[in-house]
Amino acid sequence: MDYQPVVVQRHARPAAAKHSPESRYWRQFKHPVFIKEYAPVTSIQFSPSKPHRYAVTAATRVQIYAPRTQKVTKTISRFKDVARSGNIRPDGKLVVAGDDTGLVQVFDINSRAILRTLDSHKQPVHVTKFSPLAPTQVLSCSDDTTVKLWDVPSQAEVVTFHAHADYVRSGEVSTSNPHLILTGSYDATMRLFDTRTSQCEMVMGGDASNAVPVEQVKMFPSGTMALSTAGPILRLWDLVAGGRCLRAFSNHQKTITSLAFDGSAGRLLTGSLDHMVKVYDVSSYKVVHTMRYPAPVLCLAVSPDETHIAAGMSDGTLSVRRRQPKASEGADQPFTAALKSGAFETFLGGALPAIGQGRTKSKIKAKPTGDVDELRIESRRARRLKEYDRFLKGFKYSAALDSVLRKNVPPTTTFSLIQELIHRDGLRSALAGRDDVLLEPVLRLLVKHVTDPRYGEMVCDVSSLVIEMYTPVLGQSPLIDSLFMRLRKKVLAEIRFQKELVKTKGALEMIFASATLTTI
Repeated sequence: MDYQPVVVQRHARPAAAKHSPESRYWRQFKHPVFIKEYAPVTSIQFSPSKPHRYAVTAATRVQIYAPRTQKVTKTISRFKDVARSGNIRPDGKLVVAGDDTGLVQVFDINSRAILRTLDSHKQPVHVTKFSPLAPTQVLSCSDDTTVKLWDVPSQAEVVTFHAHADYVRSGEVSTSNPHLILTGSYDATMRLFDTRTSQCEMVMGGDASNAVPVEQVKMFPSGTMALSTAGPILRLWDLVAGGRCLRAFSNHQKTITSLAFDGSAGRLLTGSLDHMVKVYDVSSYKVVHTMRYPAPVLCLAVSPDETHIAAGMSDGTLSVRRRQPKASEGADQPFTAALKSGAFETFLGGALPAIGQGRTKSKIKAKPTGDVDELRIESRRARRLKEYDRFLKGFKYSAALDSVLRKNVPPTTTFSLIQELIHRDGLRSALAGRDDVLLEPVLRLLVKHVTDPRYGEMVCDVSSLVIEMYTPVLGQSPLIDSLFMRLRKKVLAEIRFQKELVKTKGALEMIFASATLTTI
């Protein structure tokens, strides 16, 4: 009869939480880099053009970071007061920022020289942004309740809006129409302005007597829908239907301070003072993922290529989470760019190589095939035995036990072999004749797993046998004596714990019994 290897007992594991594909995607943003600033980080913005550098505004400076190294490449600190809302132009060549003196300045991103100074606001300017479709225009929103659109080359105001009655702390120019400006104010309203008429065309919110200041506004790329945050509540507005509120929902415990879309605007990220960043699916507005941060989140941004998530916090910490894009994500970019170019030479000049041919190679090797009637003799390779099985096969019980007492052997294997030794009536011989060096790993195993419910009963049996065999030699090795004392202390602590559990169980049974009587 052939030797039967030791069967390793597998214990039931608690069911792991299953993550949805959405959650698995957002969990790829890991290895966060924490950069400590000396003041709260109030604004983060990624450049739309590659390599997608990002501007971080904190205290009296705007810093430009490289996304690959997370290092500062440029520092702009020519501000008289706290800087606000550093924003990179879509072509990545200019930076605009405001400050608490009411000054708006345009800088060259490479030389850091001041190219334009726009001095008209009387109070702090919290919003400065380039127009996405008109890169020579700059939007500014100030605590003096005004919203201004500037022409950078002439350094003149294109239009000024005075409709708000309180601080204007958020705003942006539509990405689909350069004439539409959406703003949010502390007067609890969100307004849509048109530069062609110089009028406010739409007012949303501000009806209730206990209205909450609008912290952030965000317009969808299509220009038909808008989002606003007031306190912990996020609202969705239909601009085509005249500014009708479609829904309002709250998944944060404190004020939402920032809004950001992913690269395709299919997911919305919200940052809040409750240390949370939540990801919404814009088709259903259900939370699909949640990220926790160590401090209240003040600003949030996602890189256009969806490889970085940057968050600024109130304690001056800048957190950057990175995702390694898969090779398949950028495989079609040369082909897409060539098709979009639309030039006839594209197809003649070989810009689209190997159209219709596969670009991936199968990793599965083809199996050789013979005739259908061919007789093939299968050769079975003898199964190799594990080291402890070879010792058991040779009845070397002590050596088998030593081979599973190493640190890299899982406890399930160790206790399965001990169980096999008990069945063979060979445990005593495996433990006999050991000095302090060979007895130490046995005692360390017992001390480690004596309170584990999976192995507790077997540990007690082995401990009784070890105590019986080695009581006459106690006191000869300080190490062995200390291990026996540790084992005794852990057993006494477990007994006390079990007594407390029994008391708790009895108390709970009384509560449940009384509750049952009262319901009857």
